[in-house]
Amino acid sequence: MERANVIKEEITEKETRFLAVYVEAKNSCLILLSENQDKLGTIAIAVPKASDTIGFAASSSVLVGNKSEISARMFAEYVATKKGKIAMVSVYLDKLTEMEAQAYFKRLIERVLGAEIEKASQKI
Repeated sequence: MERANVIKEEITEKETRFLAVYVEAKNSCLILLSENQDKLGTIAIAVPKASDTIGFAASSSVLVGNKSEISARMFAEYVATKKGKIAMVSVYLDKLTEMEAQAYFKRLIERVLGAEIEKASQKI
């Protein structure tokens, strides 16, 4: 039985570190997105839509926090749809606003998802 994959990524833009910790299990993904240091922030969970339903690609709810709820829900829905699994995303911001950080966090998500695919192909 295989254990969960864990991937860490980081980028620095405008003298600010943006961090991602990605954990993928068989039926779910967890991504922690943070500014400057790994911290838990606003948490959202999303479930991908069933293949036989019409409408939105995923449904989501905020579990805790409200400072970055738009980004947390948006990224949770995006990952759930892309991976076809339950996705939980935490967004912690210290000084920047959601709008200022979204592009950097999106880039980090793409990097960790790409690294996960690359890691899986190396096992084959």
